[in-house]
Amino acid sequence: MRPLDHWDDLQLEQARELSWARHGKKILFYLPGMFVRDGVQGQYPALSVTGRDCAQHCAHCGGALLQSMPDVSRPGSLLEKCRELEARGVQGVLLSGGCDGRGRVPWQNFIRAIAEVKRQTGLFVSVHCGMLDAATARDLKSAGADQALIDIIGSAETYYKVYHLEDGPELLDSSLDALARAGLPVVPHIVAGLHFGRLLGENWALEIVARRPPALLVIVACMNLPGTDMAAMTPPGAREVCGVILRARELMPDTEISLGCARPRKGAADLEELALLAGVNRMALPSQEAVAMAAGMGLEAQFRKTCCSVRLGEGTAGW
Repeated sequence: MRPLDHWDDLQLEQARELSWARHGKKILFYLPGMFVRDGVQGQYPALSVTGRDCAQHCAHCGGALLQSMPDVSRPGSLLEKCRELEARGVQGVLLSGGCDGRGRVPWQNFIRAIAEVKRQTGLFVSVHCGMLDAATARDLKSAGADQALIDIIGSAETYYKVYHLEDGPELLDSSLDALARAGLPVVPHIVAGLHFGRLLGENWALEIVARRPPALLVIVACMNLPGTDMAAMTPPGAREVCGVILRARELMPDTEISLGCARPRKGAADLEELALLAGVNRMALPSQEAVAMAAGMGLEAQFRKTCCSVRLGEGTAGW
């Protein structure tokens, strides 16, 4: 496999032309519910089923990403919160939460609550599922969860040093098998530079995803969040992340590719420019420069206020 940061302008053009041929000369811009842009709030918030608690202590997060999520750690509070959010015009929710040290979120405590959310509201429900067994995957599907978001990591060393899992690859394989058997739609995510800012295993992660080509693949970039073990690391550069996008297009021409929201904001426009030139189909939290560039490229742009993993209704001409 070639190093992912070894690519040229011809490969960039080929990826773009292939993407446009398969998916149309268009771009979907997204504003997730956790963010505000130009005074406009997204309509797809993330909720934590464990509150701020997480026993995994991953090097890149350390539970920091849970801090701003509303706490729905009681099943009753999940239903209450979802009713409240729907009344405010929210379109759906991303259910997330901390893990138990084995990469597992306690979904079994919330199966009935998720089923009630689906029965009593019209919300679309995504679950950031983590590692899970066959029974949990089946139960999430039966409860009405609409899709599962799962991180794909291609390095056993990264699993051990970042996630503190000695058997991460095996847990991932069994989780993907469980999701496939349950028939729960999967939106894989690849975090470029997850190994302390270095590319390590992203090529193999893409090979894993390509075994079951999804409708959508989300690519994000590791962030140096304050207070974490990676606070001082240098995030991956725009060229490295773009290399992941290009290889993904080579392996999965019929899969839509999104540049997700979880990425450093410093220098964001540089990565967004390369992503547009590579023909990404979706982009969360685009800068004004990216929106202007898309228009200059003649792309048909739509704006949506959900997670980039979701396509609900018709997009709009602006936020």
